[in-house]
Amino acid sequence: MENFMEIFIGLFAVSAIRYFLVAGIAFFLVYKLLDRKLSKSKIQSRLASGQDFRREIFHSMQSTAIMSGVAFVVLFTDLKHFTLIYDDLSSFGYWYLPVSVALSLVVHDTYFYWMHRFLHHPRIFRYAHLIHHKSVNPSPWASYSFHVIEAFTEGAILVVLAMVLPMHPLAIALFVFAGFVINVYGHLGYEIMPRGFRKTWLFEVINTSTHHNMHHSKFKGNYGLYFRFWDQVMGTEHPEYVREYDRLQKQRFE
Repeated sequence: MENFMEIFIGLFAVSAIRYFLVAGIAFFLVYKLLDRKLSKSKIQSRLASGQDFRREIFHSMQSTAIMSGVAFVVLFTDLKHFTLIYDDLSSFGYWYLPVSVALSLVVHDTYFYWMHRFLHHPRIFRYAHLIHHKSVNPSPWASYSFHVIEAFTEGAILVVLAMVLPMHPLAIALFVFAGFVINVYGHLGYEIMPRGFRKTWLFEVINTSTHHNMHHSKFKGNYGLYFRFWDQVMGTEHPEYVREYDRLQKQRFE
């Protein structure tokens, strides 16, 4: 039992350090060091307060503990024997490691879109998702700012991935890290995509900070996490998204 507790504490510590490093560096750069230089890149003119940041950090630490618990159950209990997790990197070939990470992001995006829409159901929203939407003008600290219920549903993606996709623990760690970095960008509050990005095919595929920021400010639409696919297919992408992105890029560069 003591060994299990040590493993859980270790998982939580690593996750907390990742949160404060990634979100903290992003926050320091865009909100402190480069705030004047990036003033035209700010998506919303309003300013979040210190109280908002403290609330986001508190709930993010709570969510980190819960998601660390889910990771512990998947990786270090008997449940692992019923999953597709493998320990020998050579089992699927070293080439499969980055492929599995990429596939996990696709699976996660699908899972997140439908889970996210479920949390926006009128009978569920105020109980499970309202805390996250208190960050009307989100910052990097809001990346894990979830209600307990939402934290469980967010963490459950590890269970889904372990059941449907062969993954090495290293691939899981890379997936979690990559997902969090993208999540921080989505909650950055600033648009930092380069000028030419708008004219590439990637603009039609992946989300931007503007895309998710509109979800926070409008409360509806733009439910996807990494990609625009499900929002486009289901007709839930905010109709003003492209226009808002273009307005912001014009403000930034012209």
